[in-house]
Amino acid sequence: MKDELFKRECGVPMTKEAVRLLALERLALDKAQRFVDVGAGTGSISLEAALRYPDLDVIAIERNVDALDLIANNSQLFGCGNLRILAGTAPMALNERVDAVFIGGSGGMLRELIDWALERLTPDGRLVMSFILLENLSQTLAYLQQCSVVDLDCCEIQVNTLTPLGQGHYFKPNNFSYLISCRKEKGCA
Repeated sequence: MKDELFKRECGVPMTKEAVRLLALERLALDKAQRFVDVGAGTGSISLEAALRYPDLDVIAIERNVDALDLIANNSQLFGCGNLRILAGTAPMALNERVDAVFIGGSGGMLRELIDWALERLTPDGRLVMSFILLENLSQTLAYLQQCSVVDLDCCEIQVNTLTPLGQGHYFKPNNFSYLISCRKEKGCA
């Protein structure tokens, strides 16, 4: 889905199309039953997952009141009946096991969120995280190397978009994004 299709509000972050596509690919939701999006922002990851996989149970967790309204509005706009919106700050009580977790916002609680995600993931479940801050990237990579995960991978994404300028065009750069992905070890409960 093109970024322009989503309702937006100033100050509410959105995972951009190129990052969203790669994140969804790494989440491997085609065989998943339940997926959690932490720090859902506008809901772009949750909504695209819900639309691509109508049998998937999608849970969007968000603490920002304005963002919660945006997720609800975007969900209604796209007719997503398989999306549940949870208001609150993760880590939060969630008794359900999940097959995949995306963390798009950490609120300064990276280790707690990683532990929370790994506790809820089924064995071989996927964890994907997106950051723009180098500090979050380095802290997460260092911490995940101590956790029971396999296939730890990271990539830097830089996308430039063709933009009109006067009578010509130029490539307008977006922020660098860092995408980390891994799987919970099969032997871990």
